Amino acid sequence: MSKKIWIGLVITALAMVATACSQSNDANVNTNANNTASTTVTTTGPDNSEITTTTDSNGVKTETRTFKSNPRVSRVVVTTRNGTRTVKAYSPSGEEKEVTNSDPDVLHASGDAVADSAGWVKDKSVTAADKTKEGVKTGVDKTVDVSKKVANKTVDTSKKVADKTVDTTKTVVDKTKEGAKKTGNAIKKVINP
Repeated sequence: MSKKIWIGLVITALAMVATACSQSNDANVNTNANNTASTTVTTTGPDNSEITTTTDSNGVKTETRTFKSNPRVSRVVVTTRNGTRTVKAYSPSGEEKEVTNSDPDVLHASGDAVADSAGWVKDKSVTAADKTKEGVKTGVDKTVDVSKKVANKTVDTSKKVADKTVDTTKTVVDKTKEGAKKTGNAIKKVINP
């Protein structure tokens, strides 16, 4: 067989396989679309979080609350299946803990309350950092107050110095005038005895 015929047969076979796969994928997509009739609703939650509620075709309701900036908890998943509710909390590191029903409403409680109910301890370094920030703010406020007082006293002192300089200048000018008059009178007396 020649090389050209052989290449033509291989290309034809590949084209037939690609067409068959394409038709099969389209059928699977349509089948999957019909089987997964679920609804999804996303709302903004408290404590900088977002709540996504999904209900699948079997009636299983999954509520996922994602915390955007909480250092102790990243998300909480509440699954309700046949009237049974399960609650799982996830830490930022990926640790998973089940939360009991006696704990606060995890979809509306603060992130710290959810982390406490999961048993995660608050990081002490965060508290120390917050207190350090407060101390720095207090120091800055006091520095600003003291600098304002110093500036006001400097302005007052410079006004006093300026006033005294003006007064002294007037005195020197007045005394110079008096001296000039006396000198003028003495000259007149010498000239006109």
